[in-house]
Amino acid sequence: MKLVTPSERIPRFLRDEWVEGRLSDQSVISGVRNESKTPFSGSRDADRYSREPPMFSVTRVRSMSIVLPVAILLFTNSYAQHSRKEGAAMRLTSTAFTPAGNIPARHTCEGKDISPALSWSGVPEKAKSLVLIVDDPDAPDPAAPKMTWVHWVLYNIPPQTQSLPEGVVPESLPHGALQGLNDWKRTGYGGPCPPIGRHRYFFKLYALDALLPDLHRPSKAALEKAMQGHILDHTELVGTYQKK
Repeated sequence: MKLVTPSERIPRFLRDEWVEGRLSDQSVISGVRNESKTPFSGSRDADRYSREPPMFSVTRVRSMSIVLPVAILLFTNSYAQHSRKEGAAMRLTSTAFTPAGNIPARHTCEGKDISPALSWSGVPEKAKSLVLIVDDPDAPDPAAPKMTWVHWVLYNIPPQTQSLPEGVVPESLPHGALQGLNDWKRTGYGGPCPPIGRHRYFFKLYALDALLPDLHRPSKAALEKAMQGHILDHTELVGTYQKK
C-alpha cells in the first residue's frame, strides 16, 4: 500500500507554491534535515525524522493563509452567480389548487366557470412576451384518450406581468395581451367539464424572445407554430377534476 506524505495531500497548485517557497526561503518552521539539530540524533529515529517532508516556510504559510481564503471566496461567489443564472427556472402556481390537486368547482362548468388566480416567477430577463395555454389531454375519456381539448389561449402577455387574477375578462387582461380560440370556438377561459372520469388540466406558461404579431384569434396549433424557435423557457401547473 502506497503511503501518502503530507505534501501529497496538499492540492497541486499549493504544492507548487510550497516548492517555490522552499527554494527562496530557507527559514522553515521545522522538519529541515539538520543533523546537528535533529532531536533524535544518535537514536534509532534519527534517520526517519530526517526523511520527513519539510513543512512550509513561515513566509509561505502566512502568504497562503491569505491567498487560500480569498481563492475560496472568489470560487464561491462565481459558483453562486452561475447557479442564479442557470437555476432560476420558471414556476407557475395558483391559490385555487395545489400541483396535481383538485380544481375547485367554481372554476368549472359545474360552478361559476371562472379562471383561477395564477402567479409565476423566474421569467428570463430576455423574454419579450409570455404565452398561456390551458388544455386537457385526457378527452374524452382518461381510460382511452383520443384528443387534447383546449380550454384557454393567451399570448403577448407582457413579460413583466407576474400574475392573473381570478375570473379574468378581456377588460382585465394585461395591456397588449391577446386571446386565441379554445375548442368551443370562442375566446376566453372555458373551465373543466369532463364527460367521464377524472381529467388532467395543464396550465402551461411559455417565455418567448419575441413579441408575436396579431394572429387574429389563433387556434392553439396556429399559436404553437408561431412560437417555434422563440421559446426561452416554460413551466406548467397541473390540476385535476371529475364531475360530481
